[in-house]
Amino acid sequence: MNVKYLLSSFVLASVALTSCTDLDTAPEGNTVTSDQKNEIIGAKPERGEAGVRAIFSTLNQYCPNYVAMGKSTRHSDFGYGSVLYFTDANTEDQSAGNNGYNWSGNSLQLTDRNYTSYESQMVWNDHYQAIYAANNVCASYAAGDPTDDQGKFFYAQGLATRAYMYLNLAQLYQFTYKGNESKPCVPIITDANSNEAAANGAPRATVQEVYTQVKTDIDHAIELLTSTKYVAGDGDAKRYISKATAYGIRARMNLVMQNWAEAASDAQNAIDEAKKVGIEPASIADVSLPYFNKRSCKDFMWCIYVEETDDVVASGIINWISHNGTFNYGYCQYSGGHQINKKLYNQIPETDVRKGWWSGEDGKNTHLDDKYNAYLAKYSFPAYTSCKFNTYDGTLGCSTNANDIPLMRVEEMYLIKAEAMAKAGQDGKSFLESFVKTYRDPSYTCNGDVQEAVYFQKRIELWGEGLIWYDVMRLNKGIDRRGGGFDATVVFDIKPGDPILLWRLPQTEINANVAISDADNNETTPAPKPVKDEE
Repeated sequence: MNVKYLLSSFVLASVALTSCTDLDTAPEGNTVTSDQKNEIIGAKPERGEAGVRAIFSTLNQYCPNYVAMGKSTRHSDFGYGSVLYFTDANTEDQSAGNNGYNWSGNSLQLTDRNYTSYESQMVWNDHYQAIYAANNVCASYAAGDPTDDQGKFFYAQGLATRAYMYLNLAQLYQFTYKGNESKPCVPIITDANSNEAAANGAPRATVQEVYTQVKTDIDHAIELLTSTKYVAGDGDAKRYISKATAYGIRARMNLVMQNWAEAASDAQNAIDEAKKVGIEPASIADVSLPYFNKRSCKDFMWCIYVEETDDVVASGIINWISHNGTFNYGYCQYSGGHQINKKLYNQIPETDVRKGWWSGEDGKNTHLDDKYNAYLAKYSFPAYTSCKFNTYDGTLGCSTNANDIPLMRVEEMYLIKAEAMAKAGQDGKSFLESFVKTYRDPSYTCNGDVQEAVYFQKRIELWGEGLIWYDVMRLNKGIDRRGGGFDATVVFDIKPGDPILLWRLPQTEINANVAISDADNNETTPAPKPVKDEE
């Protein structure tokens, strides 16, 4: 990791979180030992909670990369939501006008792969700042597993967050696990080696090494969450990583590794644990109107909490929903919004309630009432515009952009289980049909390959949530925007395995990390050139 740079990003994180935690305040001299941190936490458990809260506060910040990017304020710099935003724009599923109001232009063009791009800085920093905060928590338990329930829960948060972030990084900076195990991935920085990395740099670990770290961390987190009786209060339940969410992270990992039986089992465990606390798939009625806006959504397992008082909300427009919510005040409102690939839209059956998550070919949405269509017309939104996300308070044009951001919904677990069952030689087809018929399309029948059918379902169900890129990489897909309704300047046909699909380590990391040279970076490749579109 850009060790000096990584450390500089860690400094940024620690500065931002100073008000949240005192765990690094030196009680004597200028250092804090693990024993001292444990003593502090044992005496004042609320400080352990503050350290854990610090992890999740990194996910929702106003311009957290301001200093790292040369004191540049970027209106697409709002924490981990930025990563979700960029990766969706990289795909063939989400289009947007390539105009001055659209801050995803570089990602639409894939010029964000340039290692000097602002996006390359943000994607790298947003992951490693969360890892830094997670390492701080993990370091507090370096002497061994805590015996108290609260301590077990806190420690699990650090481990599970670190696992989540490294799992994402592995899929952004290298091709999928199978067949690429020995290829270079990303530097591994944990609480155990951070001092060594600071002194001597940290090389790129292999894909196998990163997945080993992910598995070690998430397995340990699940053990701790299984053994603790501590449960976060209702106000924080979905902010933190529950046992259900930890199983969900491991299900994602096992799916990538093609551990099919384990993925199916983890997905079912996630479903079961979620059900115990009232989390279940959103019904057809639930999603027949714009939805997916609050932690109270019945299907949210884990989300980024966004409060009215947060700086990203006070900014008005520098937040995730400003860029993604058609019915909110913000960039979507004035940039023409985001559209689904029209070929994908046309494949959605009329009997599927999700057809109403977008406007039709004429720019109208026959699934929604007149007030929504009047709003779409007022702002001249084009055909196939997103109508998926509700506003914070349900009012059109809402300027309080305090929408919570989903990171994991239980529907994904059903889809993971269906695919994994099928690949393990079980009846994934029937399981998939039952899920879709019950919750989305009563007339659904699965035809053809189950894995491809699940991929199609994910492209619809998880559209706009920043997740589908990982399936593109996992399944070795390319990006074919022909006939999708994209601007002519970004109509690409990128084949699977093209090096442009990989992010590059940012220049600042290369410059500062003595263990990584420019030759160690992912391949330099020019931005893709537009191809002839299809009607």
